[in-house]
Amino acid sequence: MAANGGLLVKEATLLLDQFDPSKQCLDYFIEDAAKAMENMDDMDKKFIIDIFSGCVEFKKLLDVVVKVFYAQHGKCLSRGDRNQFVVICYLAMFCLDDLGLQRFCNIIKSLDVKKMHKLMSFFFNVTNLTTWIQREWSQIYDASHVETNWIAPLLRWCPEIAVLMDQLSGKVSCIGQVKKAAIKTTVPQEFSLTKPKPRALPMPEPVPNSTYRAPKEVHAIAENKQKNRQKAEQMLYEVNMKQFQCANPEKSMQTENVLSQIREDIDSQLKFESFRSSGVPATHKSSNWPIKLNNTAILREGALYNRKVEQELQRMERLVEGEREPSSFLQWQKEMQERDLQEELAQVERRRLEGRISYEEAAMARSRLMERNQKTAQRKKEETIQLMQKYAKKRLQEEKGMRDLVQQVAEGHKNSKAAKMKLREFKQHIVKEVSQQNRELLRQALEEEQEELSRRFQLIQEIRAIESVRPIRHKFVDETETAGHALLGEMSLAELRERLALLKEAECREQQQRRERILGEKQDKEQLLLEQLDAIDLHRKALAQAATLRSVRKKEEKKTRLSAQQQTGFEDERVLALQKTLQEKQRERQRLRQSESVKTKASEMASVHNVKSWKPKQEKQEEQHWAELERSLERQIQKEAPDAVSHRKTLNT
Repeated sequence: MAANGGLLVKEATLLLDQFDPSKQCLDYFIEDAAKAMENMDDMDKKFIIDIFSGCVEFKKLLDVVVKVFYAQHGKCLSRGDRNQFVVICYLAMFCLDDLGLQRFCNIIKSLDVKKMHKLMSFFFNVTNLTTWIQREWSQIYDASHVETNWIAPLLRWCPEIAVLMDQLSGKVSCIGQVKKAAIKTTVPQEFSLTKPKPRALPMPEPVPNSTYRAPKEVHAIAENKQKNRQKAEQMLYEVNMKQFQCANPEKSMQTENVLSQIREDIDSQLKFESFRSSGVPATHKSSNWPIKLNNTAILREGALYNRKVEQELQRMERLVEGEREPSSFLQWQKEMQERDLQEELAQVERRRLEGRISYEEAAMARSRLMERNQKTAQRKKEETIQLMQKYAKKRLQEEKGMRDLVQQVAEGHKNSKAAKMKLREFKQHIVKEVSQQNRELLRQALEEEQEELSRRFQLIQEIRAIESVRPIRHKFVDETETAGHALLGEMSLAELRERLALLKEAECREQQQRRERILGEKQDKEQLLLEQLDAIDLHRKALAQAATLRSVRKKEEKKTRLSAQQQTGFEDERVLALQKTLQEKQRERQRLRQSESVKTKASEMASVHNVKSWKPKQEKQEEQHWAELERSLERQIQKEAPDAVSHRKTLNT
């Protein structure tokens, strides 16, 4: 290690302080730590990362020792040194053989001597190692593994560590003696500063005028009292002027509703005219709407028309207040729109002509490309004819090789007959042996199955005999008694049924009230929708009339605009130039088309002549080739015929 061992231990302790296993991943944390330690030596960096990863891996073992150590010596220790003690315990358990005693002693001496002396004397105590430390570690790992790999090496190092503890105790005593020596302290002296002058008393602030005025709240309360008194007098006057309700001979609205409901119930029970029609349907059901609207659409459209009406009323109010009429601006806007429309039409015409010109140029480029492709196709055809001739020669050579191969295969068939006979005899022998073994196995399986069936039959008989005896069960239930489980909410079955009945009645009442409320809301909503529909119908009729007037006005304006354009004869110079270029491109394309037709006729005549000269040669070569193949096959069939007949006879026997 190039650096001091104590500094490396402090770096590892700092990493342990920064690491949180519940929020951070170990691998990513090690990568970040390695990037942060790029300036350090490779050996030192590896030593720090090994210590950190080992402490995280064996955290349970090390915490056993450190927790008990803090329980005994925690009063004179700080919580910040906990991870440092974990690192020292890890070095003593896993790295003492690799580091060596001298390097380990240097690391211990470079740290706080008092704390290290307490830790070493606690950890390398033979009694602690062989009793509770070994017992706690054996609960985490296997007992034999703990004793052989950790307890035995630590006991082996105890004599050498005793020398280190003697050295540490000597240093601790020296530190204590040095601390007991008297130290001369510095005596502070006062500064000779000039005393400040006493501050002058401030002038008294003037009393505000609000002090002598009554607060605003008193006036507000008096005004409210006056208003309330006037309101009470007005109400008293109205009460005195109106007659008493008890002396009113007319029936109230509620009484009229109840009487009408009773009459309707009596009339509904009568069935004198049940066979006739039920009367004219309700007026709101018959709708002459062109499009059926749902409730949401009706409310949305009604809100839209109401908003338009409000905007129109606001516009009228602004006009009444003196706002200017935007007629001159609208006239200017209309003229500018017509001018923009004429420019847009001219631009559209220019774009159309440019598109036609680009189309003609693309057609000419396409014709040139086709001419070039035709030349390459002619060259490819010539190359194909040459390749076909080479291929025919190659096929003739391959056929000769195939004939030789057929002869060799025929000779090989003769030698394979004897081998087939031997193989057949060997297979028949194997089949006989396998069939004998199968018969023996089937016999054994049949015997085992019969034994299993007999055992199952006996077991079924025993079960049926047990089931035939009926158990005697007498149980009487009293519905008014509780179960006796000593629970707070315990009740009998009869009480439970009564409570359930009461709950059902309350639920029915609540449901009836909910239905009545929903019915009232539904009727209010239907009335609102009918009012909205009437308003929508009125607005739609008005909008239709306005649209018809607008369409008639637009048609008249369009006619006048067309007549004005015809009279002026407006044409753009750029449009005329584009028309001239289009005509030139069309004439050039016509010339190219005529020249292409002449060239294609000449190339077709030349290709027909070449094909006619090549076809007879190819046909002759193919006829010779197929004739040779037929002759070779006939010879092969004549040779193999007697062998096939003898083979069939052997198979039949």
